[in-house]
Amino acid sequence: MSFYDFEIAKPNGTTLRLNEFKGKIVLVVNTATMCGLAPQFEGLEALHQKYKAKGLVVLGFPSNQFRNQEPQSNESMEEVCKINHGVSFQLTEKIDVNGENTHPVFRYLKDELPGTFTKKIKWNFTKFLIDANGKPFKRYAPTVIPSKIEKDILKLISKNE
Repeated sequence: MSFYDFEIAKPNGTTLRLNEFKGKIVLVVNTATMCGLAPQFEGLEALHQKYKAKGLVVLGFPSNQFRNQEPQSNESMEEVCKINHGVSFQLTEKIDVNGENTHPVFRYLKDELPGTFTKKIKWNFTKFLIDANGKPFKRYAPTVIPSKIEKDILKLISKNE
C-alpha cells in the first residue's frame, strides 16, 4: 500500500488519482474555512506558488469534523477558499479524517505517521509531508504554520534534484 494507491473526488465530483503526483513532494492538509487557523491557507498558497515548479503539490482535504468549521458545500467551499484566501492549490471533496468513515488516505497517513499520543487527527490543519517516492515523511501539528515546514520541503526537493 502506498500514497499513490488512493483516489478521492474533487469538489466538482471528478476523480483525483494520487498516482498523478508520482515524483512530486506532496503536502496534505485537512482544512476548514471557518477555523481560527484558516489564515494558514495563505501560507499554504505561498508554499504552493514558491515551490510548485520544483515539484511541490499542496492538497487540501476539507473536513467538517471539528466544531462544524467547514459547513460549506463542496462547491461553495472551493469558492470561499479562492475568494477569501487566494487558494489555487487543489482541494478535494469534504471527508472524514477520524472515526469509522475516515477516508482511506487519512487512515493510511495516520498509520504511517501516528501523532504524539494518538493516531487521531486532533484539529483542522494537521499536515503530512510526503516525499517524491510517495513515502510519508513527517506529520505536523495544526499550530505549525506553513512557513515552518519550508526547511523540510527544501530538504526533500534537494533529494529529488
